[in-house]
Amino acid sequence: MRRYGPALLLLLVGAAVLRISLFSALYLRYVQSGLRPYLIASGVLLVLLGVATGVRAAREVPDQDEDPHEYGHNHTHTTGPRFAWLLSLPAAALLLFPPPALGAYSAAREDTQRAAQGVGTFPALPADNPVDLSVASFASRAIYDSGRSLKGRTVRLTGFVTHGDGGTWYVTRLLVSCCAADATTSKAQIRGADAPATDTWVTVTGIWHPKGKLGSTAAWPLLDAKTVTKVEEPSDPYEKR
Repeated sequence: MRRYGPALLLLLVGAAVLRISLFSALYLRYVQSGLRPYLIASGVLLVLLGVATGVRAAREVPDQDEDPHEYGHNHTHTTGPRFAWLLSLPAAALLLFPPPALGAYSAAREDTQRAAQGVGTFPALPADNPVDLSVASFASRAIYDSGRSLKGRTVRLTGFVTHGDGGTWYVTRLLVSCCAADATTSKAQIRGADAPATDTWVTVTGIWHPKGKLGSTAAWPLLDAKTVTKVEEPSDPYEKR
């Protein structure tokens, strides 16, 4: 059995990668959609390497007439240390129980807003009412837009719920450039509605409530809610930069 260990490990890892990238959209929990072809290619390559390694191991099995003790002394074994099998645990977990996308815990690690790089005007918003905005776009306009493009507009935001001090709560999204490892947080504080449970996905419709001087640390994205609707987590839970 040890002879086939490397082959089985390669097949397990390859199957896990293909499971999240080729046979489902679970890869979107961890990386951007543009990386899907590379994941699929990597998974296929790992499976092919596993098959090739297994075939090679099968061909190296000693003849039945050969003394197994003699075979053990005269042949070099290529199996690695026994603890190498520990590598199979994360692969099996990814194959059977894929971890969820980052949520409130990750968002809580980045509670402070980054310093403003300068206040300026933003492109005009669509005429639709309500206008659908990403949480990042709403936050940027609320904090830095000197043209006040959000004034009087009804907007619709979708994200997961995080809680703050004093009963405050936020619609939150994580932004990624490449993968979940570089995720940063955007959030909008919600007023006038009861807070759902942490990590609940919601769509909030409301009106921008100005708060603080533009471009200062006192500026904050705030929304007076009209409606709050629970929704399913989207297949791609991250916003893009």
